Amino acid sequence: MRILARQLTTYLSRGRGYPQNKLITTRIFSSFAPKDEIALEAEVERKVGWMLKAFYVASATFVGYQFFPYMGDNLLHQSISLMHVKDPLFKRMGASRISRFAVDDERRMRVVEMGGDKDLVEMLKFAKDDKTRKSALKALSALSNSEEAAGALHQAGAISVIKSTPVSLEDAALNTYKIKLLQRFQDLKYDDAQPDLS
Repeated sequence: MRILARQLTTYLSRGRGYPQNKLITTRIFSSFAPKDEIALEAEVERKVGWMLKAFYVASATFVGYQFFPYMGDNLLHQSISLMHVKDPLFKRMGASRISRFAVDDERRMRVVEMGGDKDLVEMLKFAKDDKTRKSALKALSALSNSEEAAGALHQAGAISVIKSTPVSLEDAALNTYKIKLLQRFQDLKYDDAQPDLS
């Protein structure tokens, strides 16, 4: 950094038309002591460091604001695409991402617009293990917190699929999601949503 400060001083002094040897002469007869020069160089280093950090933060902020809005849709699209894979692990990963994405009405409706509600219903319908059923029910539960999304789930046939989901003897959370979803549909006055507690 001291080298950079010296080069900067040399460059600036040339720009003003001072000859190089005059700069050296003024340094010799200057009132600055070597300690003062070291302190000045340290201060310049500190200021240049802060300028570089500020530039880096500003650049990172700009890039973040340019790219992160697109990551939401891309991530959602990838999550919905994961539910089309035959492997139950990938289906569970897609459903888990959707349940974390669907935190407000706007995002829930975005999932519905991209067809995630129908894919979740199909995933639940053809699930062969409790882990996959639980992930699907959790995502459906997250979507059903919006009345519009719950209406779309009703139109996709979610109520009959949820009712036909077998009761799990091993996983109580699966049963809890099932009862909560049926209760939600009943609260929204969908006629065929009587909870089956057997």
